Amino acid sequence: MSRDQGDETAVDAARRAILALISTGELEPGRRLGSERELSARLGVSRATLRQALGALADLGAVRRVPGRGGGTFVSKPKVERDLSSVVGVPALLREQGFTAGSRVVGAGMVAADEPTAAALAVEPGDLVTEIVRIRLADGEPLSLENARFPSLRFPNLLEFPLGGSIYDLLAERYGVRPVEAIESIEAVPAGPHEAAVLDVALGIPLLAIARTTFDASGRPFEFSHDLFRADRTRILVRTQGAAGTADSARARGRLIDLNHMPRRASGGVPVPPVMPGVSDMSG
Repeated sequence: MSRDQGDETAVDAARRAILALISTGELEPGRRLGSERELSARLGVSRATLRQALGALADLGAVRRVPGRGGGTFVSKPKVERDLSSVVGVPALLREQGFTAGSRVVGAGMVAADEPTAAALAVEPGDLVTEIVRIRLADGEPLSLENARFPSLRFPNLLEFPLGGSIYDLLAERYGVRPVEAIESIEAVPAGPHEAAVLDVALGIPLLAIARTTFDASGRPFEFSHDLFRADRTRILVRTQGAAGTADSARARGRLIDLNHMPRRASGGVPVPPVMPGVSDMSG
């Protein structure tokens, strides 16, 4: 690449050159790009042009910038794609995309159902529900914080079984209950001190909050959960159909929603509006 004049063409060329280094694996996910001086010399561009190129790549989510001592610009790690058209547990979702799935059980016990939980699970307020709180891991790093509740009467002795794997697989094997449909509401929320520490993110960074009620083949609800996903590691796939009931060519491929650059909640506490509600179906 020739020495640039700081124009738009040079910025695009630098951006493409960095993307090529990432796509070939020369710059691996999670790796620090190095100093501006080193990288600008390597690409044959000015530092001002390099900054513009890195800014464009950060907007795309290809790199992330970490401020402060020990910070810098790092190659972003691959995102987990979550398809809302099917009900799939996180372990299966990760395995399908080539990630190594893991879990850490933060807490588990029986609690009295509050009104939202009771309404979702079709039980009475105060009835016992089994609560399981876990950190879900992708390639050994925190991906989400999961708080799931199940009717205790329907799933007796659930806490006696290993809870580190797929709960859906456990419920199918031990109780004959399988997920068929889920209603999910999704919104962006800022990470509080606890969530930031657990998920290893900066305070206030956007998280993807998913409230889910899951139903069995008879339409009976059996799970009410609230999950917090790291927005910098999560991508949502939405499949829609045309008005005539057949998917048109664009929508048939699905629509990706990148949540890496959502606006944070305002300092005054104004909530971020919901992204979307969705219904996921699964046959068989």
